[in-house]
Amino acid sequence: MKFTKNEVRDLIIAFIVLSVAFAISSVRLDVHQFVSILPIVMVGVALGSIVHELGQKYIAAKYGYEAEFKAWPLGLLISLASSFIGIVFAMPGSVFTNDDNMDDEINGRIAIAGPMANMALAILFIVIAALIFPLKAYSNVFTLIYLICTVGFSVNSFLATFNLFPLYTLDGTKIMKWDPKIWIIIFAISGIMLLSSITIGAEKMVQFIIMRS
Repeated sequence: MKFTKNEVRDLIIAFIVLSVAFAISSVRLDVHQFVSILPIVMVGVALGSIVHELGQKYIAAKYGYEAEFKAWPLGLLISLASSFIGIVFAMPGSVFTNDDNMDDEINGRIAIAGPMANMALAILFIVIAALIFPLKAYSNVFTLIYLICTVGFSVNSFLATFNLFPLYTLDGTKIMKWDPKIWIIIFAISGIMLLSSITIGAEKMVQFIIMRS
């Protein structure tokens, strides 16, 4: 799997814009809190962007295609502007393949790899957070890792769910066109993860996991 110079540039731009957008949506115009949370958010967004892209490039390569991420300037602007109302319409760009005549099944399989990678990363984050939780009292390093993991869970649950909406060039459009039943299942799972992070909160989820283990 190779990354072109333009793709690396677009990924970096998307990463920066999304990191700033998620930080703003969390603290609005509180500059002090923004500076504090931005580095934590950046870890979740960076890993989320990388696994999303790698997942789709890997599946595309398995079918003999090349896939490249291209930033969408208007989508980046929408992502940033929407953060000021407390929600990020994350539309930084899309992954495009080198074959416009690709059949719907292969296109759908490539598309679904991105959200599934984000969901897997979100689960990994919450599991690590549960393992780190008892160690928070012993070191600030563990506290920082814990915060990164809880924020990473929320960010990646959101990225997975939002990308599954069947809108414009989002992954959900390609998955829905391929197999609506698969789209319903994967959207339901990611939606539950996102709603859990919003309504219950990642920290309470961690405590629940610890109590049940």
